[in-house]
Amino acid sequence: MSTSSPETSPAPTIGRIVHYKLSGHDVSMINLHNMQSYGGQGVVRSPVALGEVYPAMVVRTFEGAETTVNLQVFLDGNTSYWATSRSQGPDHGQWSWPVRV
Repeated sequence: MSTSSPETSPAPTIGRIVHYKLSGHDVSMINLHNMQSYGGQGVVRSPVALGEVYPAMVVRTFEGAETTVNLQVFLDGNTSYWATSRSQGPDHGQWSWPVRV
């Protein structure tokens, strides 16, 4: 994950892909969501764990909060997770820019 600080990073914009690190609350909510179904087909995905990093798309930004965004986190399976009001940083429950290679 990127180690650049928010002051030197570009501002997030809708449609950009970032990395998101799951928190314990996220894992609980994703596992609860696993009980639901989509059109008769249950949720099929790999297990998730605290601290795992997944790609996520920025779906909303907030004026005056340059690094706080809403995200659709792409899980490994047929579902995603809506992570709301998440800030940039290295901790669980935060997003970061992917490392450029």
